Amino acid sequence: MSTKENNADISIPILDLGPYLDGGTHAFDMLAAKLCEIQENIGFYVVVNHGVPRPALEHAHAELEAFFSLPLEEKLQLRINEKSVGYIPSQSTVYVTSVVNENTQPDLNQTITIARERLPNDPAILAGSRFVGPNQWPEGLPDFRPAMIAYQEAMSVLGYAMLPLYARALDLPDDYFSNFFTEPMWWTRNTYYPAAEPRKNQFGISPHCDHGFITMLPMSGVPGLQVLGSNRDWIPAEPVQDGIIVNTGEFLHRWSNGRFLATPHRVVAPDRPRYSMAMFFNPNADTLAEPLNTCVSADRPRAFEPVAMIDYMSWYIDSNYKRYAGGRQT
Repeated sequence: MSTKENNADISIPILDLGPYLDGGTHAFDMLAAKLCEIQENIGFYVVVNHGVPRPALEHAHAELEAFFSLPLEEKLQLRINEKSVGYIPSQSTVYVTSVVNENTQPDLNQTITIARERLPNDPAILAGSRFVGPNQWPEGLPDFRPAMIAYQEAMSVLGYAMLPLYARALDLPDDYFSNFFTEPMWWTRNTYYPAAEPRKNQFGISPHCDHGFITMLPMSGVPGLQVLGSNRDWIPAEPVQDGIIVNTGEFLHRWSNGRFLATPHRVVAPDRPRYSMAMFFNPNADTLAEPLNTCVSADRPRAFEPVAMIDYMSWYIDSNYKRYAGGRQT
């Protein structure tokens, strides 16, 4: 299916997943068609009735606030390491890969990155692989670890539920993506945006596109997230009750040969503290983003060379994190 059109700017659409998650075949067909339209024209949407329990979201949010309230010296004990998990202080990142803004100022946010939790004897842990942990957890917050793991697991259920929709939208068998998510590299970027007066060309997080397959982000009641529209205006992501915003990452953009848009977005410095928990739902490390046959034609020739998830993610992280952020960037 294809729905590309030269549309004027519109607001971020809302998709109700309830009928689909309840097993409705017609709802699946309708939702996949709508998803295709959105991904080809906007790249962002909000899902409601998504099945992610509100208590899991609220508990994780509360623990995230508690973490960022810790003294700086305690947070720095968890500073991002060579596995690219851990705490990233404010003004440690500059998104130099941005295609819409020459970002020159370090971002104001603080972040703790948490990989998918794995057992100590997991082969990827034993191999010392990057982006898989082991995670770093604050000792003085005993509820932080279980809250964040429960949050990740709840969000992953939603991610897996979305895969058949993306397959159908790309004219593929409904189970096409399943084998690419057997050992997924999903992780969360958990962020605190302080109320601050930014310098010129400085943001909570500067204009950028996400790196992965899709990103899922429970919406904050504090404004700040903005999406670049087709007329090059920034569209505020207006809060939706219990909504989760979803957008395409660059890896899926490449995999779909450019059909599904990886839309630039940013967070402006808020007027009061803002927290977010972005879930980057990514496939297995060795997954190749090679343009899909259903996305290649005489009118849309192959535009991208194949690249593995681990290689693209490594390039993206190493390009955008300043040296004093820690980890592989040192």
